Amino acid sequence: MLLVSPARIFTRVLLLVSITAVAAMAQKAEKPVPVTVYKTATCGCCAKWNDHLSANGFDVTSKDVEYDALETIKDQHSVPDSMRSCHTAIVGDYVVEGHVPADVVRKLLQERPKVPGIAVPGMPMGSPGMEGFRKDAYDVLTFDAQGKTSVFASR
Repeated sequence: MLLVSPARIFTRVLLLVSITAVAAMAQKAEKPVPVTVYKTATCGCCAKWNDHLSANGFDVTSKDVEYDALETIKDQHSVPDSMRSCHTAIVGDYVVEGHVPADVVRKLLQERPKVPGIAVPGMPMGSPGMEGFRKDAYDVLTFDAQGKTSVFASR
């Protein structure tokens, strides 16, 4: 008769529980974050930014709207005039304006600062969707409803 010690049983149970927990966490981590992107139909760099987010695990829904409707969306989400870019995205409770890198969007969702959103003002060369021969340094800024900004990340 083969006897298994209680310590071995405990070790095996602990191993199974650990494997199950890791698998559950991995499955949860793989769930894509939904993003709704508002842009005009003629914006080519917006489509490239959407592709960048999709390639980095986001579930992107892109909506083409008229320019005036896009400005209204920016107004509704307190995007200051100085922060505006060619597209506006809604990610959870936040607005993401312009060519913000996917890893910075994830940082926003992890850190959860008390701001309406983040932005990359303008369209800096080398930012996601604006790839080219040149790569400009740029900041990703937080903003509040009063237009106050601060640096959230730099590239």
